[in-house]
Amino acid sequence: MRAKIVKVTDKGQISIPTTIRDAIKIRRGDELLLLEDGENILIQKVKKSRFKDLLKHAENVAKKLWSNKEDDRWDKI
Repeated sequence: MRAKIVKVTDKGQISIPTTIRDAIKIRRGDELLLLEDGENILIQKVKKSRFKDLLKHAENVAKKLWSNKEDDRWDKI
């Protein structure tokens, strides 16, 4: 495990040290997931395949909600 202290810029940005980027193969354009728990932040590299099932489920739920005929009546108000 590696530990580094980084500073936050006035725009809220941080730089991930090269040693850590290289260790977990973070490249330009990669997406990172930030999880907040009180005063703690966990940063994890996103593997899109990991969220594939979750995204598919979210799409199905959204389609059901958006195609709900009960909500069409609000269009007339």
